[in-house]
Order: sequence, then structure tokens, then C-alpha cells
Amino acid sequence: MQTPKQTSYDVVIVGGAMLGSSVAWFTASNPDFDGKILVVEKDPSYEFTSTVHTNSCMRQQFSNEVNIRVSQFAAEFVKNFRDFMGGDARVPQPVLQSYGYMYLADNDDFAQTLKEAQQIQQILGAGTKHMSRDEIARDYPFYHLDDIVGANHNLKDEGYFDGNTLFDWWKRSAREHGVEYLTNEVVAMTKSADGTRVQSVTLASGDVVSCGTVVNCSGPRAARTAKMAGIDIPVEPRKRYTFIFDAAEPLDRDLPLTIDPSGVHMRSEGTYYLAGCPPDDDPAVDFDDFVQDHSIWEEKVWPIIATRVPAFERVKLINSWAGHYAFNTLDQNAIIGPHTKVSNFLFVNGFSGHGFQQSPAMGRGISEQIIYGEYRALDLSPFGYGRIERGEKFVEKAVI
Repeated sequence: MQTPKQTSYDVVIVGGAMLGSSVAWFTASNPDFDGKILVVEKDPSYEFTSTVHTNSCMRQQFSNEVNIRVSQFAAEFVKNFRDFMGGDARVPQPVLQSYGYMYLADNDDFAQTLKEAQQIQQILGAGTKHMSRDEIARDYPFYHLDDIVGANHNLKDEGYFDGNTLFDWWKRSAREHGVEYLTNEVVAMTKSADGTRVQSVTLASGDVVSCGTVVNCSGPRAARTAKMAGIDIPVEPRKRYTFIFDAAEPLDRDLPLTIDPSGVHMRSEGTYYLAGCPPDDDPAVDFDDFVQDHSIWEEKVWPIIATRVPAFERVKLINSWAGHYAFNTLDQNAIIGPHTKVSNFLFVNGFSGHGFQQSPAMGRGISEQIIYGEYRALDLSPFGYGRIERGEKFVEKAVI
């Protein structure tokens, strides 16, 4: 456990994984910021973070305009990563594999929901197309479609991206811009007498650090961090399972990230394939519970993928793991921005599986809040904490 170099910082970021590092880099690299940033991360190996367990997917197919624009910036950022990183010749170009999401509908009501979402996405410049069953069969003849009435699919800036490259370079560049990454843990916070500001954070080492702004980037532990400031948020760890498998009969083209009506999803993963799902019983779990239920593959996932893609009747499981969603139980959308009363406590929480792809826009937005006290490039206020206080859901129809 490390000791901080300073006793006071302008910004203390609790959690240094994908989102924490995005906030750190966007803030530190902005020439309008000249303060000191401390990132507190309890596990610098990131072994059990959502970042390490992510499937690194990106999609435009949301039903809310702000979610679509968040993803569009992510695509722009990935495709022009070196430019965004200041033209640094050391920075590699991440891969954005745009084989798209394929949302399958097995009833007319959901097909109509997909059509309505497609119209919104099209207005905003996304490449989503609504497809009939015959059109799906024409372009992807490997699907079994007897129960399918339609689908949405998008081949523009949607599919898989190499998010680990972004994460690695955000950390590296943030440090080069003076950000201090500390192996330690925030265990308590002290507020001002009127309760409107966090004055300091206490670390597991016993060190007390005063702060100008606190940013909660604690992933599935977000509620625990918020509680230190006397704040409640509806975020909890939920298990999500991922399976990597080989097929005896590989498909003759990329498998889009296919969302089966059952809730199981699958896609190409290099020479292999990836599938994933939530458990049928989906409670909150302990922060350190990553135990796998191996029956899910045999009893749920494999039968479903073999039915939807008959070529997957003969497959071999290569690897599997359980990771955690930082699950917002109110509406499965992010909680972003300042608290309504504790004005220097900022949320970057509750992404419910969208955090990796949303991290560029969210890091940029929170850096704007830190530096300017407002959003400038994209208004993220629909994700604000006020709706949590009011119990008003910000509903996203395209949820996986």
C-alpha cells in the first residue's frame, strides 16, 4: 500500500480502471486545467475489475438520443485515437471491427420497437437498417429464423473495439501529464459542517487527503463509495457470464453480435466465437464473488446458440469467466455528474454493461464538469443524479 505524495489534491478519483483513467486523462490533458489529480486504486492489477472482464463491444443501437451520441463520439475517438492523444507517434491505432449488432425480434411488438429505434438512429446518422426475415436469411444464411419476424442491424461503427489500448494509453498519458496513481483504498470521507462539500478522504493506510473534487469511479462498488459521503445510489454488482468457444464448422463470414430473444448474445471473436448472458436468477452478489455456475453453458447458452446457428451444434468451450456489471437497478442507465447537494462529489457510475464503450464521452463530460462546472461538448444532464432522488427512470429500450 502506497502513501500519497501530497496532502491535498484538486481532484481525487476513486477507482482507476477504464472510467477513472478516462476522467484522469481528459482532465489532465486539458490545457485549461493546472491542478493536481490523485487516482486511488486498490488493485493495480485490475484483475477483478469490470474493465478486465469486458467484452469490448460498441453499438449505436440505443433508443435515446444522448446514448446514441455518446456512442458516436466513442467511435470517432477510437477511429482517430492517435489524433486525440495529441498525435503521439507511440500511440497505436486500435481496431474497430464493425460487424454490427443484430437485434432479433420474435414478435411484432418488439419488431415495432426496433423500427422506432431505427428511425431515431437514422436521423442521428447511424447506419442501422431494419431487416425482414428474408433479408436476414439472404445476408446471414447460417441463422435458424423460423421464429423471427425481423431485426435491426448496423454495419457502421458498431461491433468490437480494442478498448484495452485506450485504457493502457489513458493511464500512461495521464501519468505523463502529472496524474498520481496510488495503490491504496478510500475508506472514509469527511464533509463540511453544512454537508455541501467533501473536504477530505481517508485512505486505508491512515493518510488523510484534502480534496477539491471527488469523482466516484468505483464500478460495482459505487454504492459503497457514495455511502462514505452520505449518499445512496441504486448500483450493485450483478454477475455476467462470458464463454469463448471454437466451432467444428466455422461460419463463412463474421457473426454479428447477435442478441437472441432469449437474452443470450454471441459474436465472432477472432478465430473463435464469444457468447454471454445473465443468469436466470440475477441477484446482487458480493464484490469478490466471481464463482462461475458451469451449468449455465450446458443448460442455457449452448442449447440456444446451437438452435439459432445450427453450425454451432458441434463446438468446444475454450474459456469462460464471470464478471460484474455495475448494475443500476432504477433504469440500467449511467449516473453522471454532480450530486444535487454535495456539490463537489461527482458520479461516474451505474453503467450496467455500457461503461467501456461510453468511457470516452463520459470522461470528457466529467472533465468539463471539473474544469468548467458545466457540460460543453455533449449535454449529459439526462444521466444526472436528480432523477435518482426523484425516482424517475431514464428508460432505454435497447438493453442487453
